[in-house]
Amino acid sequence: MTQSKANEPKVQNRTTSRPPRICMPSGRNFKKETFLCGHYEAQDVLAEIDDVDLVCLEPGHGHNFKERWQTRLMYRDISGRGALANPGLNKVKLTREYDLFIARFQTEKDLPHINAVEGWKDHCKSSLCWIDEFWAAAIPQAKHWLHALSRFDHILTSCLGTVGPLSKAIGRPVHWIPCAVDALRFTPYPDPPSRTIDVYSIGRRQDVIHQQLLKSAKRSEIFYIYDTFQSSMANVYNHREHRDYFASVVKRSRYFMVAPGKIDSPGEHQGQSEVGHRFCEGAAAGAVLVGQAPHGEAFRQMFPWQDAVVPVESDGRDVMDVLAELASDPARVSAASRRNAVGALLNHDWVYRWKEILKVAGLEPSPGMLARERRLKDLAAMVGPAQAEALVEAG
Repeated sequence: MTQSKANEPKVQNRTTSRPPRICMPSGRNFKKETFLCGHYEAQDVLAEIDDVDLVCLEPGHGHNFKERWQTRLMYRDISGRGALANPGLNKVKLTREYDLFIARFQTEKDLPHINAVEGWKDHCKSSLCWIDEFWAAAIPQAKHWLHALSRFDHILTSCLGTVGPLSKAIGRPVHWIPCAVDALRFTPYPDPPSRTIDVYSIGRRQDVIHQQLLKSAKRSEIFYIYDTFQSSMANVYNHREHRDYFASVVKRSRYFMVAPGKIDSPGEHQGQSEVGHRFCEGAAAGAVLVGQAPHGEAFRQMFPWQDAVVPVESDGRDVMDVLAELASDPARVSAASRRNAVGALLNHDWVYRWKEILKVAGLEPSPGMLARERRLKDLAAMVGPAQAEALVEAG
């Protein structure tokens, strides 16, 4: 529904007549880069399973110019005011009372967006900030805006290696909430399509591996789908349509290439190895993940099952041999596919992350959350009873 007054929030995705208990701002109406689609998917899932006012912010006059300058000021303005200013968005004023205010950002650069929401501290009993991607190496450069996090009752990040350094920098606990996926959108079950694509690669990649796959594709040995431009920065028409399209391609792919987050940007990660969204997306679609698994506790906790990632050397010298070995063992491929799909249904849907976040905030899960969780578990038991039982025992 849309509020009548110009300074009141435009609210989307209200699915029940119950009073909303959660307020969550979103930049979906003006920030449409491809890499944000999974972020909006997470918001959509919460709006479907809980009583949420999704406050859709709108750009005002000169927003693009103001936001570019404000992003620079966040890191350079020693006064610290840069992170507390409105980057040219139309102001909205909350008029309802909420139990929880959730500010979820793909990166810290969008943190100033909440400055357009007036009264959120007064109208929300509790608040949390969830920054999906924030690298520990960036913390020293963030000293001029970290104080902005003090406005929130709870701080979360999806980068496990950042939890300790960030907690030390702000002098407060920081919670790790892993990345996830709409597993019901990505799962190929109950009616799995044929896997007519041999290898699918999306987003960041290791060029040496890509070149080996490309040579094989040119020899008509494999059907290889890959990005031909920097697609993550391109704007999408509709984030839901994009996620549907992406899911439809992955669930028709036999092998899905993966690597630790920001694999081609060592200056950003500086050795920090994190689980990116591609792992959850590929697993949920039942593809066999091929590449390099992140080293560290995050991956071990999230993907504790056999063949979660079939490894290849980072220089690509063995990638075709690995694919040939997999092709010679269809039983292994089938088992790995089912384990990935079942593992995602039981562990990596957004509902599990939102349920954990509500626990952090001291709120009980909603009936919609519990219903979605039952649906996921029932589907996992139908897809692979043995795999589901083993994964439950392992967890």
